[in-house]
Amino acid sequence: MDFSLKSGKKIEKGYNWDMNEALLEVKNLSVVLGKEKIIDNLSFQATEGETITILGPNGAGKTILVKTLLGLLPYEGEIIWQKKLKLGYLPQELNRMKSKNIPLTVLDFFKLKKDKPNEERISKFLEKVGLKKDSLSKNIGNLSGGQFQRMLVSWTLISNPKIIFFDEPILGVDIGGGETIHSLISDLQKEKDTTIFLVTHDLNIVFKHSNNVLCLGNQRKHYFGPPKKILSPDMLEKVFGMEIKFHKHD
Repeated sequence: MDFSLKSGKKIEKGYNWDMNEALLEVKNLSVVLGKEKIIDNLSFQATEGETITILGPNGAGKTILVKTLLGLLPYEGEIIWQKKLKLGYLPQELNRMKSKNIPLTVLDFFKLKKDKPNEERISKFLEKVGLKKDSLSKNIGNLSGGQFQRMLVSWTLISNPKIIFFDEPILGVDIGGGETIHSLISDLQKEKDTTIFLVTHDLNIVFKHSNNVLCLGNQRKHYFGPPKKILSPDMLEKVFGMEIKFHKHD
């Protein structure tokens, strides 16, 4: 999905924010759906060209946070973007089974984008995620789960968004394919100063590809900072409610 974000949303009078320091400022963010508070008093910043991984157990509000930052859900607090920005969003809800009976080829699917990329460009971006050119003629419902997810990642990247939200981008992808996708995301972040928000459960990905990690816990506890500084067994136990063992990368 492609979005365009407007700047200066809910700026308080007298709030002094240096626009050169952060691309996004989130301050005292709370989200209530129905009568349940999903996110409580969350604050953090995102700078241009960094990867922020959103980590936490099921039900902690990771996807809700992403949709809130995109302006799709009501909230209290402040979400302030530096300027109008083009972004891409790969939601978790998309899957091959829901599209199985849709009579669209991969090429047709890409042609639905507003900028209508040509076949050569589509092939180039498919190859980036490990799909061959002959995939263009295949019906999207006939792709394997891993192929479908790779296609979606390519579809998100092809418009060259400045900010990309990936919600579990390697669901249904084999280990090798998942590493290819994460490496591609990391290369994109480095080469084009793209800001990446990545929702995942994989701690190895957090250490390998993230500048900062935002941990959301089931009891609405949250932590933000560089993975090597804040990810400890004690902190993860507080977030996940159970003992988490991991190897801390150098």
